This record gives sequence, structure tokens and C-alpha cells, in this order.
Amino acid sequence: MDQQLLDRLAIRDLVENWAVWRDAGDWERFATVWHEEGWMSATWFQGPAREFMRVSQEGFATGVRILHFLGGSSIDLSRERAIAQTKMTISQRALVHDVLCDVVCTGRFYDFLEKRKDQWGIVRRQPIYEKDRIDPVDPAAELRLDQQALAALPEGYRHLAYMQELIGYKVKRDMPGLIGPEVEKLYGEGRDWLAGKAK
Repeated sequence: MDQQLLDRLAIRDLVENWAVWRDAGDWERFATVWHEEGWMSATWFQGPAREFMRVSQEGFATGVRILHFLGGSSIDLSRERAIAQTKMTISQRALVHDVLCDVVCTGRFYDFLEKRKDQWGIVRRQPIYEKDRIDPVDPAAELRLDQQALAALPEGYRHLAYMQELIGYKVKRDMPGLIGPEVEKLYGEGRDWLAGKAK
């Protein structure tokens, strides 16, 4: 089989394992998708993958459920490096002003990957947040959001950020969205990565 095809299959497998193992709380196997210096960015966390695993595990133990569903993937290969973009949704359930709600955010995982000793791993994961919505779990429930607070949050993930801030997370306000300088900067960093210019 063609080596590029094998590499693409290995990367897609890794991306899918990330979502399944993290959401299932399979932390031992989840650790294997990262390279040692792996870096994770999310609305509520930016830092080393090892630390992300620790805080995710702590949250999981206390009932926090941030779940992921994956769609199609586009993979750019350049020798031992790759950029993978994978369509995804992030969903979270929590109380919002005493109403149990689901937030669903649609976007892409933008992954910087490298093949070392014949093994692909994630060096950096940066989600791109494109749009989101919030719904009461009980459709008959009445939910009133603070419109001023909501409008102050980034468009692509404002409902997710609204919920996360209510339950105590500090949310980063300049994550990449569908358009804008943040996502253009990320695309530039991806091009540099594929050209071997960035670590």
C-alpha cells in the first residue's frame, strides 16, 4: 500500500482515538495520541497535553462531560509532518440559570502532527470554533440569557463560553473562528509547520 495512504490512515485513526478515548475517560490510551511536548488549546484550557489530561480527568471524576463528535477530515502531508483538519462538534450539558441545558458548538480540530520513530503523534491541537447554540434539555423550560454578557463573547463559541463561565471556567476570548485574523494566523502557522519552519 502507498506510504502516503498509510500515513493518512494512521493520522485519521489517531484523531478518532483522541475523541473516543477522551470522552470515555480512557486516560492511559488517550496519553498515547500525543508526543511528549504536546500542547492543547481549548476555550477553557491552554497548556501542555499532560496537564490537559490531568484536569480533564479531575473534571470527569466530578461529572463534567464535554463530548466530541467527528466528521470529515482533510490531511496535508509533508514528509514527517502533517496538518489535519477534522470537522467536529463539542457538546456540553450543565445548569444555566437553574435550567439544565445542552450547548453544541460546531467547528474543526486543527492538528499539528509529526511522525517520530514510525509513530504519528499530536504536537499541537487548536480547535476552530465556527458556530454554536444552546437549548434547554426540557423543551418546555424557559431560559433567559443575559444578552449583554452573551454579546460580549466571541461569536463562534459564545453560548459555550457563556455556560463554561457560569460553571467557573476562565474562557479565552480570542480563539480562531470561521474567519478573522486569529484563524488566518493559525493557517500561516500550519503552512510554516509543513515547510519545516516551526517547532
